[in-house]
Amino acid sequence: MLKKFFISGATIVNEGKSYVGSVLIDNGFIADIYEGITESPGDAIVIDGSGRYLIPGVIDDQVHFRDPGLTHKGDLYTESLAAVAGGVTSFMDMPNTVPNTLTQELLEEKYSAAASKSLANYSFYMGVSNDNLAEVLKTDRSKVCGVKVFLGASTGNMLVDNVMTLESLFKQSKSLIAVHCEDEPVIRENLQYFIQQYGDDIPPQVHPLIRSREACLKSSSLAVELARKYNTRLHVLHLSTADEMDLFSTEPSTSKKRITAEVCVHHLWFSDDDYTALGNNIKWNPAIKTDADRSALMQALHDNRIDVIATDHAPHTSDEKQNPYLSCPSGGPLVQHSLVAMLEKVNNHEISLELVVDKMCHAPARIFGVDRRGFIRTGYHADLVLIDPDQPWEVNKDNILYKCEWSPFEGVTFRSKITHTFVGGHLAWNNGVFDESHKGSRLLFNHDDE
Repeated sequence: MLKKFFISGATIVNEGKSYVGSVLIDNGFIADIYEGITESPGDAIVIDGSGRYLIPGVIDDQVHFRDPGLTHKGDLYTESLAAVAGGVTSFMDMPNTVPNTLTQELLEEKYSAAASKSLANYSFYMGVSNDNLAEVLKTDRSKVCGVKVFLGASTGNMLVDNVMTLESLFKQSKSLIAVHCEDEPVIRENLQYFIQQYGDDIPPQVHPLIRSREACLKSSSLAVELARKYNTRLHVLHLSTADEMDLFSTEPSTSKKRITAEVCVHHLWFSDDDYTALGNNIKWNPAIKTDADRSALMQALHDNRIDVIATDHAPHTSDEKQNPYLSCPSGGPLVQHSLVAMLEKVNNHEISLELVVDKMCHAPARIFGVDRRGFIRTGYHADLVLIDPDQPWEVNKDNILYKCEWSPFEGVTFRSKITHTFVGGHLAWNNGVFDESHKGSRLLFNHDDE
């Protein structure tokens, strides 16, 4: 039986409003919401929320927790702990594991593993290859967040470049299609040019020239064109360029919006100026680009062309990231620090706290149709996060929770700290201490057209 909690006198940030209030959690759900500071029911554990923000749990729609097959980098247990400590209560994990998640049987095996390992709530994308369309179309969209298409490089058999497969998928899929958009022929041509220039000693600074804005725009344009042609539910992941913003509408982020977009924290935080100091540690695909691109992405959050802020959490070991450019894998860990990084943007007056909550909590719930999560509403699952906005801390080896034991934010001091994280009414993170007695739950999805 889950405990009853009463969070008293917090600043509740929810659905575009901020106000002092209290929340009663009972049997895993939000039982009541009160404006102002009220008396607690006698049988509830009281948590003093005064001076703190209370927000819905973050829903991260793009992570790579590396389980199965790549668990020396991360796994469902370790990375879900890091997520919960960072205020991420639900995640959607990608199919480029080993083996690739290309059958319904392999997909369900991941759900079974998460049920016993994950402290956070979970969902898994079904993977698409050039030759598994029939299997993809079996996906139950009430139980699976979507299907994932790599229109750029990926591992194994997951680069989808067969035009007939893409046309058939966009025409027939009832599931949301999430896409990684980078044009592979453009990238290969760019890579050959820089190999001629530098040989094997390619500097990380040219990564955004190899995985160029042209590669991004060409691929994103194709995906949007197909979605418009077939009225497909499309979600374009980790946008990185100003050029791509014209592809998207300023329509509000709702379940009715057919083409939606995501930006990742690292594309809002870093620019190509940071390659000199951080090198391959900020080598992501798509590449981090210019300060002008970063500004355009932030502006697109404000005008709704970008709907979601996520992480693309993709850990590699420190040794792997020290390899020369050509053998260094792309990606880095982020779920523990995504929310506090965005709160830093709030402190710097680049974005409002209400908009951060909308893009990290509400919008993913609306876009994917997540059942009763992502909002502070009575009757909803009690996925909640308490934040102390004035408790500075520095990211270092002693407090990094990723299995890979490093972060691109090492040495950064964040002013805000996650003090409590509730996952389905269970207090999973309490001032630096985990309670692993209850695991997270499988996300379920509702769709308006059903």
